[in-house]
Amino acid sequence: MVFTASVADRHHFGMNHFAYRLSELHLDIMESSFCDIRLPYRPMKYEGESLYSSYVVGCVLNAFLCYTAIMLNITTIYAVKKTSSLSQPSKILLFHLAASDLGIGLLCQPFFLALLVKLLQNNSPSCPTYVAFASILPLFSFASFLGVMIMSLDRFLAIYLHLRYQEVMTHQRVTKVVISLWVFSLSLSLVMLWSPINITTVIFTIFDVGCLVTTTFLNYKIYLAVRHHRNAISALQVQNGDEMANALRIRKSALGAFYVYLVFVLCYLPNICLYAVVPIFGVTTVVKSLTIYTVTIAFLNSSLNPIIYCWKMRHIRCAVMDILRNARLRRN
Repeated sequence: MVFTASVADRHHFGMNHFAYRLSELHLDIMESSFCDIRLPYRPMKYEGESLYSSYVVGCVLNAFLCYTAIMLNITTIYAVKKTSSLSQPSKILLFHLAASDLGIGLLCQPFFLALLVKLLQNNSPSCPTYVAFASILPLFSFASFLGVMIMSLDRFLAIYLHLRYQEVMTHQRVTKVVISLWVFSLSLSLVMLWSPINITTVIFTIFDVGCLVTTTFLNYKIYLAVRHHRNAISALQVQNGDEMANALRIRKSALGAFYVYLVFVLCYLPNICLYAVVPIFGVTTVVKSLTIYTVTIAFLNSSLNPIIYCWKMRHIRCAVMDILRNARLRRN
């Protein structure tokens, strides 16, 4: 009986050990599979000397931009919350864009900085580090892209719907749209996470170009409407002062959305162009070096957006000034 139990125990232990090794092997295969998919974008050790200056510049710039993105967007979120003159749909859209920019400063840039520091020390970052960065970056980038596009759509509807704007852009509808944007961004980032690099490049390029074309079209239509309002201002001065004030208000808000769009294009276009040429020239050492700079320029957008809000939106500028004034009084 003792002998039989001993054989059974050994058999049971052997089966458990085999199952454990099988699950461990499965995880290793999944990890190596993902790393093999992403391998072209991982710098090799022999490229360390060629990429050293890019690592140093990337570390310095991202350490600074990480701080500015966090502080400026936290201030913006608080200022938008304190501004009572903004409509609820406008607040929700600004919250969405500021939250996506804050996510880039809080999560994306620290991970990117950690990767650069590891590479600067000639240590290859682990595969989970790449997995985390590859999961977070598309999520907040897509959310930011869609946020700029929806903000332009909001200004387009405000100009062309006039009095019907408040009926169409209700608080509930805008909230549902923003939630849908985050769900869509998360789904698309998960698809890109486990797709081969060529499919990822195609998805990223199509998404970015589609958003840029749509947003450009909306801003072009906004420009035509603003030009029409500007030409009509002299007539409105004589006929109706309230209509003239409304036209000027719409023009200012449209210009604010246009500047957000323009800065967004200037910051993200280099990275989009780089993705577009990768299938042609391949992932060379020069491409890897340029990737560090283009990603850093794209991150710069998260620090510039709050500055545009304060510059072009008087209510937010006043709220920010009140926040800074109160902070100074508390310190004294």
